[in-house]
Order: sequence, then C-alpha cells, then structure tokens
Amino acid sequence: MLVPRRHVLQLGVCAAALPLSLRIAQAQAYPARPVRFVVGFVAGGPNDILARLIGEWLSDRLGQPFVVENLPGASSNTATEAVVRAPADGHTLLLIGPANAINASLFPNLGFDIRRDIAPVAGLTREALVLVTNPTVPVSTVQQLISYARANPGRLRIAMTSSGSSPHVSGKLFQLMTGVKVTEVPYEGGGPALRDLIAGRVDMMFEPMSASIRPIRAGSLTAIAVTTAARSEALPEVPAMGDFVPGYEASAVTGIGVPRNTPQEIIAVLNKAINAAYVDPKMKARLADTGGGVLPGSPTEFGMILAQEIEKWARVVKASGMKPE
Repeated sequence: MLVPRRHVLQLGVCAAALPLSLRIAQAQAYPARPVRFVVGFVAGGPNDILARLIGEWLSDRLGQPFVVENLPGASSNTATEAVVRAPADGHTLLLIGPANAINASLFPNLGFDIRRDIAPVAGLTREALVLVTNPTVPVSTVQQLISYARANPGRLRIAMTSSGSSPHVSGKLFQLMTGVKVTEVPYEGGGPALRDLIAGRVDMMFEPMSASIRPIRAGSLTAIAVTTAARSEALPEVPAMGDFVPGYEASAVTGIGVPRNTPQEIIAVLNKAINAAYVDPKMKARLADTGGGVLPGSPTEFGMILAQEIEKWARVVKASGMKPE
C-alpha cells in the first residue's frame, strides 16, 4: 500500500535548528544523563517487557541508564502526550505500540498528532495474533468457523479486550471481512479474557502470540489461524488467516519514537544501537521470546510502517463504528 508523501515527511523530518557542528557535538556526547523511556501500559505487560529488554540493551551500549517509566491511562495517550511535551534532546523516548496507531483515529480530539509530533527512531517487533477457540467449539479451521458462525448467528461469543487494543480491532476486522455475526463479550484486559476462554465462558478471541502460545501448546486452546500475512515460525503448523480471508492481516507493531525536532544526529545514534540488537545472537533470542519478529531498518522505514498501520486501522474504526471507552 502506498503511503501519502506528506505522512512520510511528517514522520521522518525533524527541524535542524542548531548549527551542524553543534548538533554533531551533541550526538557525540549523547546521552549525557539517564534517559526516560515512557511506556503507556502497566508493568509486566508485553510492551513493558519489550521496553525493558531494549532499554537494558541501550544502557549497555550507550553508557547511561534507560529508565522505563510506566504511564498507563487513556489507552496509552497519557504516555504519548508526556513525550510530545518533553524536551527534544533524546533524553525522553516513547515505546510506540499498536494502540498509538489505532488511537490516531479512535480518539478524535487528542491534544497531539503522533504523525506530526513524534519522530520515528526505529522499529522493534511485529507480533502475530492468533485466532483461538475453546476446544469444545466444533471447528478446527477458518472455513469451519465461518460456516458455523453463519449457520448459528450470534451463538459464538468472542472475547473483546479494551477498545482500541490489538485483539479488539483484529476481531472487528474479522467480522467486517467475513460478515459473520458473533456476540462480543467485553473485557478490561487480555488476562481475564484468556482465562475465561480456557474455562469455556467465551468461545473465541484474537490474542497475541506471546500470551496464547503456551495454552495452545498445552492443548487448552485450539489455534485456528495466525493474523500475519505469512505463517509464524513459532507455530508453523497454523495457517495464516489471509489464506482463507484474502487481504486479512493484523499484527502488533512496536517501535520507538522521540519528540519532534530531536536532532537527526541523536536519532541516528539510537537507531544504530537498536539495529545492532538484531544481529546479536543473545539479544535476537531474547526478542524472539516476546513472540514477535524484529523490524530492522531506518527511522524513515519505521515511519512508513507506522503510517500504514494508522491508515489501516482508521478504516476499521470508521467501518465498525468503534468508539473510545
């Protein structure tokens, strides 16, 4: 999908207000003090775990602590606004997660525009979700699930986590593209929803690979399909949803951003250090344990990925009539 040039420019260009020699000197001295790494979710969740992994790596590589600060609230908007308003000197980072791309259209009156106010630094991972069912549901393939749902409209209960989360929009996209009618059961988070799915109080849900793979392997859940365009190395026997629902793709994309006007030289230092993690065998293994595939590349390349995610989920938000909780 082509990305409008204005979005790439907004995401990729930071103003260079200082003379070149001074900016280079800043980059060589960076970081000059501990770096604040802001995460818009509570400690212990997938985004927090990922931030702490990459924060530890950056601390070791760049010689200053990268201190994770959890600022949950309003689906990560509190954290994003804190970074938008921070000094543009590279000492405040934002963990960009799926909610950031979704919130750009879900919340119409935000006090910031992530495409304008946050400069991309680097991609981290792209994690598949898995469509899983309770083993008592009499289906084992996507075709069987669609046929069953059409023959029994509203009978299947789908667990839907908080509005704007990856499982929520992935479930909405599935319903839009297949036309099936299921009963949505709201949950505040993935943990309670997953427990109820295993217990049989709901029938199906879309859940990130990192959380669903253990109960799948234990036989507590049936994996119907992964949501990425291709099969996952972690579950190679599970087909991709797009094989049965052409054009379906959903994933949890994460990366790092900084306030706009952060010097490009500092962004380059961070990008180089982050990309070095993807060729380090130990770090690659630790990142693989989070359930996602790494996203190496330049700040511009991550900016393009983020722009594509924003536009894709904007269409889903509009078509489904989703509203913020």
